[in-house]
Order: sequence, then structure tokens, then C-alpha cells
Amino acid sequence: MTRLDRITSNPDICHGQPVVRGLRYPVSMLLDLLSSGMTFEEILDDYEDLERDDLLAALEFGAMTTRGHIEPLGAA
Repeated sequence: MTRLDRITSNPDICHGQPVVRGLRYPVSMLLDLLSSGMTFEEILDDYEDLERDDLLAALEFGAMTTRGHIEPLGAA
């Protein structure tokens, strides 16, 4: 099961960076929060419009980029 449909890129949102569901939460920011030691619950409490599947999508996208295989992103 993939959640990559939650990751979008639009030049009008965050300068085209990959974001979650067209919201202004760049995947890189979410990965930074997770790598700093924040839990899913802490992030979801701080950013109430995010969902658990959004964080899983960010992790999936991050893992995919380390394999050098990046799928085209849908427009927001």
C-alpha cells in the first residue's frame, strides 16, 4: 500500500517543494521533526490538520528518494 498520492508539488506552494496534501508542510520539514526525535503524536498535536497517514507518506517519500527512484508528483 502506498500513500504517495498524499505528496504533491506545485510551484505556487512552498516554491514547488514536495508537500503533504497541498498543505504548506514540506516533506523535508516533517522528516526533520521526526529525525529530531518527535513522535507522531507530538507532531499531530502541534499540527492539527495533519494526519498519521501524512507522516507515513513523508517517510515513504524519504525512503523512496534514497533509492534514487522518484515518482512524478501530482499537482495540488
